[in-house]
Amino acid sequence: MIVTLGLFVTFQALAAILFGSTFRSFPAPFDLRGFTVGGVNIAFTANSIYVIVAVLVVMLALVALFRFTDLGLKMRAAAFSQEVSRLLGVRVGRMLTLGWALAAVVGSLSGLLIAGGSLVFPAYMDAVIVYGFVAAVLGGLDSPGGAVVGGLSIGLLLSYVSGYLGSELVALAALAILMAVLLVRPQGLFARTAARRV
Repeated sequence: MIVTLGLFVTFQALAAILFGSTFRSFPAPFDLRGFTVGGVNIAFTANSIYVIVAVLVVMLALVALFRFTDLGLKMRAAAFSQEVSRLLGVRVGRMLTLGWALAAVVGSLSGLLIAGGSLVFPAYMDAVIVYGFVAAVLGGLDSPGGAVVGGLSIGLLLSYVSGYLGSELVALAALAILMAVLLVRPQGLFARTAARRV
Protein backbone atom coordinates (compact mmCIF):
# COMPACT_ATOMS: atom_id res chain seq x y z
CA MET A 1 0.00 0.00 0.00
CA ILE A 2 2.83 2.40 0.87
CA VAL A 3 4.56 1.66 -2.46
CA THR A 4 1.26 2.37 -4.26
CA LEU A 5 0.89 5.73 -2.50
CA GLY A 6 4.50 6.58 -3.36
CA LEU A 7 3.89 5.74 -7.04
CA PHE A 8 0.72 7.81 -6.93
CA VAL A 9 2.62 10.88 -5.69
CA THR A 10 5.31 10.30 -8.35
CA PHE A 11 2.81 9.99 -11.22
CA GLN A 12 0.86 12.98 -9.94
CA ALA A 13 3.98 15.17 -9.94
CA LEU A 14 4.94 13.86 -13.38
CA ALA A 15 1.48 14.67 -14.74
CA ALA A 16 1.74 18.20 -13.35
CA ILE A 17 5.13 18.65 -15.04
CA LEU A 18 4.02 17.23 -18.40
CA PHE A 19 0.47 18.62 -18.67
CA GLY A 20 0.45 21.54 -16.25
CA SER A 21 -1.61 22.18 -13.12
CA THR A 22 -4.37 24.25 -14.68
CA PHE A 23 -8.00 23.37 -14.05
CA ARG A 24 -9.77 21.64 -16.94
CA SER A 25 -13.41 20.84 -17.43
CA PHE A 26 -14.39 17.16 -17.34
CA PRO A 27 -17.82 16.66 -18.95
CA ALA A 28 -20.45 14.51 -17.26
CA PRO A 29 -22.09 11.74 -19.33
CA PHE A 30 -25.60 12.80 -18.25
CA ASP A 31 -27.45 15.97 -17.33
CA LEU A 32 -26.35 17.78 -14.16
CA ARG A 33 -29.61 19.68 -13.64
CA GLY A 34 -31.76 18.47 -10.76
CA PHE A 35 -35.24 17.07 -11.21
CA THR A 36 -38.22 19.38 -10.71
CA VAL A 37 -41.12 17.94 -8.73
CA GLY A 38 -44.15 20.16 -8.14
CA GLY A 39 -42.20 23.35 -8.77
CA VAL A 40 -39.44 22.31 -6.33
CA ASN A 41 -35.97 21.64 -7.73
CA ILE A 42 -34.41 18.51 -6.16
CA ALA A 43 -30.62 18.32 -6.01
CA PHE A 44 -30.59 14.84 -7.54
CA THR A 45 -29.55 14.58 -11.17
CA ALA A 46 -29.56 12.04 -13.97
CA ASN A 47 -25.80 11.83 -13.54
CA SER A 48 -26.30 10.94 -9.85
CA ILE A 49 -28.55 8.04 -10.85
CA TYR A 50 -25.91 6.89 -13.37
CA VAL A 51 -23.19 6.97 -10.69
CA ILE A 52 -25.30 5.01 -8.17
CA VAL A 53 -26.25 2.36 -10.74
CA ALA A 54 -22.64 2.03 -11.97
CA VAL A 55 -21.34 1.59 -8.40
CA LEU A 56 -23.99 -1.04 -7.60
CA VAL A 57 -23.27 -2.98 -10.81
CA VAL A 58 -19.51 -3.00 -10.16
CA MET A 59 -20.02 -3.97 -6.52
CA LEU A 60 -22.30 -6.89 -7.43
CA ALA A 61 -19.91 -7.99 -10.18
CA LEU A 62 -16.99 -8.04 -7.73
CA VAL A 63 -19.00 -9.95 -5.14
CA ALA A 64 -19.99 -12.50 -7.80
CA LEU A 65 -16.36 -12.77 -8.95
CA PHE A 66 -14.92 -13.38 -5.50
CA ARG A 67 -17.70 -15.63 -4.17
CA PHE A 68 -18.88 -17.72 -7.10
CA THR A 69 -15.93 -18.23 -9.48
CA ASP A 70 -12.76 -20.34 -9.34
CA LEU A 71 -10.71 -17.30 -10.32
CA GLY A 72 -12.07 -15.33 -7.38
CA LEU A 73 -11.34 -18.21 -5.01
CA LYS A 74 -7.75 -18.40 -6.29
CA MET A 75 -7.31 -14.64 -5.89
CA ARG A 76 -8.62 -14.76 -2.31
CA ALA A 77 -6.41 -17.74 -1.49
CA ALA A 78 -3.34 -16.00 -2.93
CA ALA A 79 -4.08 -12.90 -0.86
CA PHE A 80 -4.61 -14.70 2.45
CA SER A 81 -2.11 -17.59 2.35
CA GLN A 82 0.50 -17.56 -0.38
CA GLU A 83 2.42 -20.66 0.73
CA VAL A 84 -0.63 -22.89 0.98
CA SER A 85 -1.92 -21.54 -2.33
CA ARG A 86 1.37 -22.43 -4.05
CA LEU A 87 1.20 -25.93 -2.63
CA LEU A 88 -2.31 -26.29 -4.09
CA GLY A 89 -1.13 -25.23 -7.55
CA VAL A 90 -2.29 -21.62 -7.57
CA ARG A 91 0.00 -19.26 -9.47
CA VAL A 92 0.25 -16.65 -6.75
CA GLY A 93 2.23 -14.12 -8.79
CA ARG A 94 -0.35 -14.09 -11.55
CA MET A 95 -3.23 -13.81 -9.06
CA LEU A 96 -1.61 -10.86 -7.28
CA THR A 97 -0.93 -9.14 -10.61
CA LEU A 98 -4.52 -9.74 -11.66
CA GLY A 99 -5.74 -8.34 -8.33
CA TRP A 100 -3.73 -5.15 -8.77
CA ALA A 101 -4.94 -4.82 -12.37
CA LEU A 102 -8.54 -5.23 -11.22
CA ALA A 103 -8.00 -2.62 -8.52
CA ALA A 104 -6.58 -0.24 -11.14
CA VAL A 105 -9.62 -0.72 -13.40
CA VAL A 106 -12.10 -0.15 -10.56
CA GLY A 107 -10.08 2.83 -9.32
CA SER A 108 -10.07 4.36 -12.80
CA LEU A 109 -13.83 3.88 -13.07
CA SER A 110 -14.35 5.54 -9.70
CA GLY A 111 -12.21 8.48 -10.83
CA LEU A 112 -14.34 8.89 -13.95
CA LEU A 113 -17.54 8.76 -11.91
CA ILE A 114 -16.32 11.24 -9.31
CA ALA A 115 -14.84 13.74 -11.78
CA GLY A 116 -17.87 13.96 -14.10
CA GLY A 117 -19.04 17.55 -14.35
CA SER A 118 -16.13 18.96 -12.33
CA LEU A 119 -12.98 20.94 -12.93
CA VAL A 120 -10.02 18.55 -12.66
CA PHE A 121 -6.28 19.02 -12.13
CA PRO A 122 -3.44 16.62 -11.16
CA ALA A 123 -4.12 16.80 -7.38
CA TYR A 124 -7.91 16.50 -7.80
CA MET A 125 -8.21 13.05 -6.19
CA ASP A 126 -6.06 13.70 -3.09
CA ALA A 127 -9.01 14.28 -0.77
CA VAL A 128 -10.88 11.29 -2.20
CA ILE A 129 -7.90 9.01 -1.49
CA VAL A 130 -7.57 10.25 2.10
CA TYR A 131 -11.30 9.91 2.83
CA GLY A 132 -11.43 6.55 1.04
CA PHE A 133 -8.61 5.24 3.21
CA VAL A 134 -10.39 6.46 6.36
CA ALA A 135 -13.60 4.75 5.17
CA ALA A 136 -11.75 1.47 4.52
CA VAL A 137 -10.14 1.55 7.97
CA LEU A 138 -13.48 2.41 9.56
CA GLY A 139 -15.25 -0.54 7.93
CA GLY A 140 -12.33 -2.96 8.09
CA LEU A 141 -9.63 -3.50 5.48
CA ASP A 142 -10.58 -7.18 5.06
CA SER A 143 -14.34 -6.63 4.82
CA PRO A 144 -15.79 -5.48 1.45
CA GLY A 145 -19.23 -4.93 2.99
CA GLY A 146 -17.63 -3.05 5.85
CA ALA A 147 -15.81 -0.81 3.37
CA VAL A 148 -19.15 0.09 1.73
CA VAL A 149 -20.77 0.82 5.10
CA GLY A 150 -17.65 2.72 6.18
CA GLY A 151 -17.76 4.81 3.01
CA LEU A 152 -21.42 5.71 3.49
CA SER A 153 -20.84 6.47 7.19
CA ILE A 154 -17.81 8.67 6.62
CA GLY A 155 -19.62 10.49 3.81
CA LEU A 156 -22.60 11.27 6.06
CA LEU A 157 -20.44 12.26 9.04
CA LEU A 158 -18.25 14.58 6.97
CA SER A 159 -21.35 16.11 5.34
CA TYR A 160 -22.74 16.91 8.80
CA VAL A 161 -19.40 18.41 9.86
CA SER A 162 -19.28 20.53 6.70
CA GLY A 163 -22.91 21.67 7.08
CA TYR A 164 -22.96 22.42 10.80
CA LEU A 165 -19.36 23.27 11.72
CA GLY A 166 -17.82 24.47 8.45
CA SER A 167 -16.02 22.94 5.49
CA GLU A 168 -12.61 23.91 6.86
CA LEU A 169 -13.00 21.28 9.62
CA VAL A 170 -13.75 18.33 7.32
CA ALA A 171 -10.13 17.13 7.05
CA LEU A 172 -9.67 17.47 10.82
CA ALA A 173 -12.87 15.48 11.43
CA ALA A 174 -11.67 12.70 9.10
CA LEU A 175 -8.37 12.53 11.01
CA ALA A 176 -10.24 12.44 14.34
CA ILE A 177 -12.45 9.57 13.12
CA LEU A 178 -9.40 7.66 11.88
CA MET A 179 -7.61 8.10 15.23
CA ALA A 180 -10.70 7.08 17.23
CA VAL A 181 -11.19 3.90 15.17
CA LEU A 182 -7.50 2.97 15.40
CA LEU A 183 -7.54 3.47 19.19
CA VAL A 184 -10.82 1.67 19.92
CA ARG A 185 -10.95 -1.06 17.25
CA PRO A 186 -7.82 -1.12 15.03
CA GLN A 187 -9.10 -3.93 12.80
CA GLY A 188 -12.18 -1.89 11.82
CA LEU A 189 -15.81 -1.98 12.90
CA PHE A 190 -16.83 -4.85 10.61
CA ALA A 191 -13.62 -6.89 10.44
CA ARG A 192 -14.07 -10.66 10.69
CA THR A 193 -10.73 -11.48 12.25
CA ALA A 194 -9.71 -10.25 15.67
CA ALA A 195 -6.47 -8.35 16.07
CA ARG A 196 -3.58 -10.42 17.39
CA ARG A 197 -2.41 -9.64 20.92
CA VAL A 198 1.27 -9.98 21.76
